[in-house]
Amino acid sequence: MGWKNPFKDVANSKPLFLTVYGTVLIGIVFSAIYVFSAVYSPESAFSWSLSQHVAPSSPNQTFDSSSSLRVGGGVMAPMPQPQNGKLNPIWKPPPSDSKMPPLETFRLTKELVQERVKDNVIIATFGNYAFMDFILTWVKHLTDLGVENLLVGAMDTKLLEALYWKGVPVFDMGSHMSTIDVGWGSPTFHKMGREKVILIDSMLPFGYELLMCDTDMVWLKNPLPYLARYPEADVLTSTDQVTPTVSDDRLDIWQQVGGAYNIGIFHWRPTESAKKLAKEWKEMLLADDKIWDQNGFNDLVHRQLGPSVDDESGLVYAYDGSLKLGLLPATIFCSGHTYFVQAMYQQLRLEAYAVHTTFQYAGTEGKRHRLREAMVFYDPPEYFDSPGGFLAFKPSIPKSLLLDGEHNLETHFTLVNYQMKQIRNALAIASILNRTLVMPPLWCRLDRLWFPHPGVLIGSMTRQPFICPLDHVFEVNTMLKAMPEEEFGPGINIREYSFLDNPLMPAKVKDSWLNVQLCQQGSENCQSNITNTAGVLRFPRHSNEETLKTVFSPLKDVKVIQFSSMQDAFEGFTDKASNQFRIREEKFRKRVKRYVGIWCCVDSHTPGHIYYDMYWDEKPDWKPLPPQTPEDDHPHW
Repeated sequence: MGWKNPFKDVANSKPLFLTVYGTVLIGIVFSAIYVFSAVYSPESAFSWSLSQHVAPSSPNQTFDSSSSLRVGGGVMAPMPQPQNGKLNPIWKPPPSDSKMPPLETFRLTKELVQERVKDNVIIATFGNYAFMDFILTWVKHLTDLGVENLLVGAMDTKLLEALYWKGVPVFDMGSHMSTIDVGWGSPTFHKMGREKVILIDSMLPFGYELLMCDTDMVWLKNPLPYLARYPEADVLTSTDQVTPTVSDDRLDIWQQVGGAYNIGIFHWRPTESAKKLAKEWKEMLLADDKIWDQNGFNDLVHRQLGPSVDDESGLVYAYDGSLKLGLLPATIFCSGHTYFVQAMYQQLRLEAYAVHTTFQYAGTEGKRHRLREAMVFYDPPEYFDSPGGFLAFKPSIPKSLLLDGEHNLETHFTLVNYQMKQIRNALAIASILNRTLVMPPLWCRLDRLWFPHPGVLIGSMTRQPFICPLDHVFEVNTMLKAMPEEEFGPGINIREYSFLDNPLMPAKVKDSWLNVQLCQQGSENCQSNITNTAGVLRFPRHSNEETLKTVFSPLKDVKVIQFSSMQDAFEGFTDKASNQFRIREEKFRKRVKRYVGIWCCVDSHTPGHIYYDMYWDEKPDWKPLPPQTPEDDHPHW
């Protein structure tokens, strides 16, 4: 029987059938138009300008969720907010004269989750009050991307109340946890991991897809359209993979992934296989409190891995042989290594969806600092306007130190030490002038890891040299920690190297700027009390504390003072014979010696780490060697 022309059939049919056919055809046309517009409407690619509103500091302050978001490369418009009447707007706080609802109001129920669901998907994170700024940053990124189907689990009532008054959807996890930072690897940290598994196991039976996230990650692009490309997947998870298996935005090739599956970003569908996995994972962790949640997940899904589900999707059968698992590409669902060290997504000309602050070395402070370096962290206005003003400088590095010779231990430490001496001078001047130091970008020749390696990971896309995160060399957590002034002298505040480029910087700071050009003492026009018509102050090299105070004390109202270099800028503290200044210098040295960390690690030697030394130049025979005896295995202080 041949294919019939439906239009001819309509013409020969009775009027009733003509009406039916017409109605059906018109419906098909309108449906096609709707589907086409939904599929091909432009996504919100990430934008590079930050909102002028940051983390609210009082219950009645709100974010402007329509503002655009700074995360990395060029400038694009923010995505319009979702037009969904079912979702109450985020960042709209309750009336100021209202009372806090009873705690049971925030109990996790299907009805509570349903209030935030869109397209059957809910995005969730959780934490305690110590991570309040991370959580606000996480929420703000999503709302700037037009994503509002989210919920935050509060592990303490202090966080729950704070989020409620800021208009952030929150539920009570009933954890009654401490409000302080618990520290990675601590018993309380592992308790938090178990809470995550219990949460997943509790939410999947509600019947909604769940995108579960750690709070120390941020979304740079709306992930939901990407996840929807794999409707057959039971679980899609991020990984710690550090070498690319694909050069586009496909799922990572599961046979080539050697890194652990990282549970900081993973998407669950409420299938029977996924619910079975969540239940067994929870029971495993509750039965043995020594198992780390991520290790338990990896053990379960690797119980059976393979074969591929098909030839196209990239999914693999895992766990019990029926669970369909997909590995999110590490090129665009980035770890702390593929984003901050390799910049893999940039090299492959891709758009990153997320960055998770893994592979870093300074605890929570290091995570926060890395996000600040990338200008994807939201700080309150006072962060950008320190009362004492800021000190910055242009780093001066000879080309030979960056590019000449092999990339090895000797050339790496020579490069880092050269920069460290300039930073030491800058820390001293910042301390004397009571200014906050804007750290310079730090160049490295070698990567830092926890285990022996040949300089960079084989197969990775790490370029040499590269701008390394500050925590590769400096103990960021120590630099930001309050230390007794009577023992270590006055504290020295720091900011990230990208600080002065941040769009959140207020105009009153940007417009109050003085450039300082170093010159030779006694040379023509090297007069530290004269600022030329170009707004440049010429300041003599090898100046001491007294000269610095004399010249810059009248300039306290200048917000930013930027030196052309720190090379030979500082001679030392005034009058070494004076007991007062000798004590001041001793305290400063005691402080900054603790600011530097280790490089890790050389092969065929235990231990394999090498300590950085802030005063390496005072030791003519200093060489980059690991401790030769157990007695040598300690920092240089």
